[in-house]
Amino acid sequence: MTSTRADSDVLAAPPPAPAPAPPAAAGPVRRLGSRWIDHYEPEDPDFWASPQGRPVARRNLVWSVLAENIGFSVWQMFSIATAVLASIGYGFTSDQLFWLVATAGLVGAIMRVPYTFMPALLGGRNWTVVSAGLLLVPVTLLVVASTTGAPYWFWVLTAVTCGFGGGNFASSMANISFFYPDKEKGFALGLNAAGGNIGVAVIQLVGPLAVAAGAIAVVGGGTGTTEAGDARYVQNVALIWVPFIALAVLGAWFGMHNLSGAKANIGDQAAIARRRQTWIMSFLYIGAFGSFIGFSGAFPLVLANEFAADTYRYAFLGPLVGSLSRPFGGWLADRVGGAKVTVATFVGQALAIGAAILALQAGSFAGFLTSFLVLFTVVGMTNGSTYRMIPIIYRAEAAAAGGGRPVEQVLYRARRDTAAAVGIISAVGALGAVFIPRIVAESYNATGGVGTALGAFCAFYVACVAVTWSVYLRRGTLMQRAGV
Repeated sequence: MTSTRADSDVLAAPPPAPAPAPPAAAGPVRRLGSRWIDHYEPEDPDFWASPQGRPVARRNLVWSVLAENIGFSVWQMFSIATAVLASIGYGFTSDQLFWLVATAGLVGAIMRVPYTFMPALLGGRNWTVVSAGLLLVPVTLLVVASTTGAPYWFWVLTAVTCGFGGGNFASSMANISFFYPDKEKGFALGLNAAGGNIGVAVIQLVGPLAVAAGAIAVVGGGTGTTEAGDARYVQNVALIWVPFIALAVLGAWFGMHNLSGAKANIGDQAAIARRRQTWIMSFLYIGAFGSFIGFSGAFPLVLANEFAADTYRYAFLGPLVGSLSRPFGGWLADRVGGAKVTVATFVGQALAIGAAILALQAGSFAGFLTSFLVLFTVVGMTNGSTYRMIPIIYRAEAAAAGGGRPVEQVLYRARRDTAAAVGIISAVGALGAVFIPRIVAESYNATGGVGTALGAFCAFYVACVAVTWSVYLRRGTLMQRAGV
């Protein structure tokens, strides 16, 4: 519970507007329908304790977690599909395969911006139904691509639609934030975020098993051994999600609600984009979440390229430990300070990359895998600590600009700015899903190996250490005095 209080500060939305008076029976209630809620006050203890409060929020959270988890899995389908294509000698170059991973990552990052506002515009329940249903598009296209010998442009189109799953995180977090009071947002949003992140590990664990089952079925069907370049069983990476997508759609349709009082302010987000701190934290978050999602996408293909073809099956361990270590980073930041933890974890990321380079030079798969598992673990902690920094930063700026305003107004501005900044920071951070696969691909193009890319990542983490210390820990600065 302690570690999630940090996330509560980060993602806390502005206090909900006063609920409108209940409409007449012939008014908006009838027009909105039974799945809309017009009066919802989670900050009211009596309302929160009633059957219309906490139980409703929990039910919406459960279905939100499921939809977001599947969204992450579909977003990262190409992390496994490309590794399989490489291992069977399919007719794409290594550069083309990394482009598929990067394309899905890029679209997913971009989708986070519009998805943030969709629950407020269409209703959280309605948008969850739509966004979960959209996941059938990339699933269908991957089945077609892998069973028809489709040209490369069709695979790229498939990767583009996988990006729909990356946007689900933003809309899911925005929607659930409206259901919970400030004091419980952290726990709810922590569960929501963890449920999404673990979806990466799920696809990388289950995907290879589904592919192997498909290959066995092909052999058992009388075709003998599958030939190099036969991608028919890659379709299973997609097909396994069809029943779960259907479950998510039906669960959202029958189990979730829309809140008519939920509002998103595009103007706040536009204004916060002009603030220096927003872009500094966006830079650092590329090193945090960007490393998590970027390495998650590239790691299976790197393993297949550098070691035995089937070693990509161990890749799921990375995002798994990275997801599980995230709360610990927030917990530790609560106790010693987010900036201090972030400096230490960025140092740890640089050291882990250095160890991976040495293991690669020694040709040690065990050493390379272990180094990357340490890297993912530390990256998860960096995710938690950087998120802990964000509310303190905007609280310090709001206090500095307070001009004698009442404390309540200062805190309201801090929560408003934090909520707006998180949308931008999370979207920019997700661009790591593009940068890392492309840097790895360019390293292979230039040198035939991944070592140059790893050296570049190590240098980037050193730069993150310098920025964090200079802006947030250097003695005498506003942020250092605020205890960021």
